[in-house]
Amino acid sequence: MKDLLLGLRFRSPASDESIASAEAELGHALPSDYVEFVKITNGGEGPLGPDAYIMFWPVEELAKWNRAYDVHLYAPGFLLIGTDLGGEAFGFDTRVSPWPVVQLPFIGMEWDQAIPRGGSFTEFLNILQGPLDD
Repeated sequence: MKDLLLGLRFRSPASDESIASAEAELGHALPSDYVEFVKITNGGEGPLGPDAYIMFWPVEELAKWNRAYDVHLYAPGFLLIGTDLGGEAFGFDTRVSPWPVVQLPFIGMEWDQAIPRGGSFTEFLNILQGPLDD
């Protein structure tokens, strides 16, 4: 997975305890590929691929940011994990399984504004990195 994170400024890895605590607070088990990510870097910020800039929040802060943006009111089932720092949110659609990654605007956050960004967290990272040069 580290090769999909080129450009991202890493943070310290998340502990098993912090992941379990976040899952308990969120009321969901997080996808295994996302857990793998936070065990490499618990959040992070920077360019991913040629066209994307993203900030992923630490796993301990996910519940806080989801409450702060009233996600449960505007897009029930959306689990925020980060932002492009330009008005767009990235997160999981927990209404379906497995959880795909979608993009929603912070202002006007509604499901009819959702843009699919990957069928899984790993696919999302692959899409952000763009095609590999041969």
